[in-house]
Amino acid sequence: MMRSIRALAITVCVLSAATLPNVDDIIRRSVANTQADWNDAPKYDFTERDVITRNAKTEKKTYRVMMIDGSPYNRLVATNGEPLAAPQADIEERKLQREIANRQRETASQRQRRIARYSRERRQDNELLQQMIKAMDFKLAGEENVDGRRCFVLEGTPKPGYQPISRDTEVLKGMRGKLWIDEQSYQWVKVTAEVFRPVTFGLFIAQVQPGTEFALEQEPVIGNGNLWLPSHFSMRVSAKILRYWSRNYTDDETYSAYSTASAEKLPGGRGN
Repeated sequence: MMRSIRALAITVCVLSAATLPNVDDIIRRSVANTQADWNDAPKYDFTERDVITRNAKTEKKTYRVMMIDGSPYNRLVATNGEPLAAPQADIEERKLQREIANRQRETASQRQRRIARYSRERRQDNELLQQMIKAMDFKLAGEENVDGRRCFVLEGTPKPGYQPISRDTEVLKGMRGKLWIDEQSYQWVKVTAEVFRPVTFGLFIAQVQPGTEFALEQEPVIGNGNLWLPSHFSMRVSAKILRYWSRNYTDDETYSAYSTASAEKLPGGRGN
């Protein structure tokens, strides 16, 4: 009987292993979807709530992020969780109208430079997540339910020989990460990463300390097929500059109310 039970257990393990998806295929499909989402993101306006803590002081602000002629404009709509009073709301409306007028008066070269700055910032924001895939060796750690979605769980550790492509990606040499990938859509439901050993960069004047971590959560945009966009991002940074000055802060951002960016914010329909 014991031999039969052992044989049955081995058979179950073999069958289970045979049905497990290939990690490289999970990564490849999810990265392709994430890149498509990133390409489509500028087509949407959204609401962003920021909670930033520096030096034990917390600031809370909410913005309506609006795409206007190729780059975003952040319109303040609330502070400390409360909508702006009428006088302040009027001020923000006038700021918005001035910005629309300024962009309408731009020369072609001025517009090009403005959009180029935004594109550069987007690439930098996206770079860390994309490079995390190249900087780490991933293994399938199992499956979990996240907000009712069945997900593959992948764990990543630094890949020997990884060469960072920028100063910002130096930190990946001392990070480990985790991915939750929806089994149906192959979209990133959640991504976390943490620094587990100090990483020095910038001619050895700065060091990112253990305790630095970030997390990204995403959700499907209703009515837009397989498009997923961020719903939450949090970052906790612990760093030391010149071995004397420590910098610690947290940033917690929530994103909601996605809607297609209007093409009527500028005269002539140059909204995007």
